[in-house]
Amino acid sequence: MTSSALIESHVPGMTPRRGKVRDIYEFDDRLLFVATDRISAFDHVLPVAIPDKGRVLTKISEFWFDKLEVPHHLLSMDLSELPLPDGTDVDTLDGRSMVVRRTNVVPIECVVRGYLAGSGWKEYQQSQTVCGLELPAGLVESSKLPEPIFTPATKEESGHDENISFERMCEIIGTDLAERLRTLSLDIYRRGAEYALQHGIIIADTKFEFGQVGDELLLIDEVLTPDSSRFWPEDQYEAGKGQPSFDKQIVRDWLSGTDWDKNSAPPSLPDEVVSRTRAKYIEAYERLSGQTFAWK
Repeated sequence: MTSSALIESHVPGMTPRRGKVRDIYEFDDRLLFVATDRISAFDHVLPVAIPDKGRVLTKISEFWFDKLEVPHHLLSMDLSELPLPDGTDVDTLDGRSMVVRRTNVVPIECVVRGYLAGSGWKEYQQSQTVCGLELPAGLVESSKLPEPIFTPATKEESGHDENISFERMCEIIGTDLAERLRTLSLDIYRRGAEYALQHGIIIADTKFEFGQVGDELLLIDEVLTPDSSRFWPEDQYEAGKGQPSFDKQIVRDWLSGTDWDKNSAPPSLPDEVVSRTRAKYIEAYERLSGQTFAWK
């Protein structure tokens, strides 16, 4: 592999907020988002990272921010835009960093589903609904839905986000904002999914995050990436079963085949699993963008 994995970023004299994947540094009204190569599965951050995964996520998000023509928080990919302290190792941050506007984050995950998969498929089997929305009878696993559906969730600091009804979303953030977010999320998903399909990728579902600066509503964080979405290869799609994917499914499948109880510390990943996962992420970027991944 051409790059070693970055598990934690470091900027001298600064302490970031660390999420499952991103490290966030504060610079007044701007933030530095650094996508590390950490990978999580079954609500655990694994002890082995995927080299350049953070760069793939960042480059895919940059691609979509530019293409979707939706107001967003990305200001620059150029680290010289920030007053970084002397001694900052800029090379390790290159390609995985975004200079963004600081926003008031809307405390809702805006989930859009175009296909029946994951927790939606499990709920459908029990009640013919997804997040309380009634769907037609006779659908099977991975079925394309008649129309994409909006199924919001709360943002949780740890563990799974909790699915909520649209009515509950209205109670949390107000009806006007909730309706704006639903309309915007469905529009972004439809346009993104249509483009991706033309490049051999089905975006089965995704989640968006939004922030506000005054009355301005901005798309933030990552957008239509293999970490925030289910990416399926269109040429292998077959309803009625689970689908191969461009995300960390390789990792989840390997972990599921071990005796790990999903409660204790997770095991390390074999080199072959790391290599295959890295290749899938890179393939997703190259298919979507039509560009060769610079750190390949």
